Amino acid sequence: MRVISSFMKLGRFSLSANFPINVSHGNWRLARAVWGIKGYGTDSDSSRPISRYPVPYKKDLPYDIVELMEEVEKKSGFLPNVFKVLAHRPSEFRAFFAYYDVIMNKETGNLTKADRELIIVATSASNKCPYCVTAHSALHRIYSKQRTLADQVVLNPDLADLSKRQRAMLEFALAIAKPENITESQFQKLEEHGFDREDAWDIAMVTGFFALANRIAHLTDLRPNEEFYTLGRIPREKSNEK
Repeated sequence: MRVISSFMKLGRFSLSANFPINVSHGNWRLARAVWGIKGYGTDSDSSRPISRYPVPYKKDLPYDIVELMEEVEKKSGFLPNVFKVLAHRPSEFRAFFAYYDVIMNKETGNLTKADRELIIVATSASNKCPYCVTAHSALHRIYSKQRTLADQVVLNPDLADLSKRQRAMLEFALAIAKPENITESQFQKLEEHGFDREDAWDIAMVTGFFALANRIAHLTDLRPNEEFYTLGRIPREKSNEK
């Protein structure tokens, strides 16, 4: 799976560089939550489960899933809770992340990684999904280097500081998300801003896939990792070493 590539960027925002917390304590808290003790992972609400479904123990999981989870955690500095929760059903875990790879790590077309994350933020906000909004707002901040745009889109996309291109993209995505009958005029508006028919398909696939993810998050009561809240907000500490 290539899913790891989407999370490698998180590795540049390691706990030691970005979070004013005790790293050893944080790592223990994370390890405790990952492998079967279902803590939300915050000091204020550590007893709240990350899912209403059981989180399997590492020893009970297939090797390929353990290998992927360990690689993501190593590269990112933490393991996003979606991996832990979907491990409840290994076959669905594999199918979910295989399709995630196809649509999110695509190297053709006119959608940037930041574009894809902004689509997820806008449509997940429309679907009232706290996990996807929180996680993908963090990824958007990292890819775009913009600290406030995702927050603006969550609150009110009509008033957000979007470019005309971004606005056309999100209007199309939100039409797909509602859902609406898609008209030729909507395709034409996209084309006016540099998106072709294949890009329209990509926008729709990202929207559709994360509508599924939103529903899974609602079903499981999937809780965001605390790390997502500050990723891309706190400047990385500069080393004094020469």
